[in-house]
Amino acid sequence: MAEWLEVEVVLAWPDRIERRHLRLPDGATVLAAAEASGLLEGVEGAGLAVFGREVGVDQPLEHGDRVEILRPLLEDPKSRRRRRAGR
Repeated sequence: MAEWLEVEVVLAWPDRIERRHLRLPDGATVLAAAEASGLLEGVEGAGLAVFGREVGVDQPLEHGDRVEILRPLLEDPKSRRRRRAGR
């Protein structure tokens, strides 16, 4: 097993797109990567995913993973579709 992991952390919102390539110690978690990237600063209520699948903050990372910082939902997607369909 390698001593280091190389991962990418991505924040992609409509008005802001940033990415960081990081080298972290083996056993690092999703939260550790997001915090080390500096992209969580000033972001409240964001979720975390690895390759598009939402995961817990204590999920261990593997070499080559892409951690995604998900923007908080402003509205439930199902409710929004129902409202639009009712028009």
